[in-house]
Amino acid sequence: MPNKNQKLAIFENREIRRFWDEEKEKWYFSVVDIVGALSQSSISKRYWSDLKGKLKAEGSQVYEKIVQLKFLAKDGKYYSSDAADTEIIFRIIQSIPSPKAEPFKLWLARVGYERVEETGDPEKAIQRAMFTYLKKGYSKDWVNLRLKSIEIRKDLTNEWNERGVKNNDEFAILTDDITFAWAGLKTKDYKKFKELKKENLRDNMSNLELVLSMLAEASTTEISKTEEPKTFVENRKVAIKGGGVAGKAREELEKQTGRSIISKNNFLNSKKKELK
Repeated sequence: MPNKNQKLAIFENREIRRFWDEEKEKWYFSVVDIVGALSQSSISKRYWSDLKGKLKAEGSQVYEKIVQLKFLAKDGKYYSSDAADTEIIFRIIQSIPSPKAEPFKLWLARVGYERVEETGDPEKAIQRAMFTYLKKGYSKDWVNLRLKSIEIRKDLTNEWNERGVKNNDEFAILTDDITFAWAGLKTKDYKKFKELKKENLRDNMSNLELVLSMLAEASTTEISKTEEPKTFVENRKVAIKGGGVAGKAREELEKQTGRSIISKNNFLNSKKKELK
């Protein structure tokens, strides 16, 4: 049976098989397909086998991060094959001496340079973010709101760091607590409701959704500063309280307007409607 999460990407008329992992929220790509498209080798499996040996000899940890996934083959059957997420694919691309790989390498170099610049001058990161959103077609008012939400989120994560919250799993749990408290949905469920995959949830929120998420996080920050939670369990209680402030505001607004604030609409759908 075809896997509904498997899709084909096309690169210069070459099919690149990929798989969406809902749990990890990551795309995994067929390494053989990527190598074949970029190296122009007629025996991409052999090319990849040799490249793996070379990377291993160089001490690279790429091979350890390769996973086995079943992809649909030309004979209509599924076979296990090497697959990797975007980060590892980019590392593999760096090792392929091919003109077709060069644009990817230049892009990676540019991104790295920009990140170094942003470390020294954070304002450049804000300017780049604004330019990127406007280029995609977002309105200037929405962009200003989105950038403010990033600032509020940063204040919250700084506060969590002060309260001993360090790893990504704990950040994700606390974010889920806040989101569920105000929206009635955990982050992954919210994304599914909007029919999103890898896309950023907040990049697909309406103005009201963004405002309420900002209120939830700003409230959590202020309550945390007041209560000074010492443990992760205490931080979770604060997160639920902060999200609850925005949850009450949402309920009252929905009562007054007679419609749900949580919308299926997202930026991708809005752009599709414009093209019709």
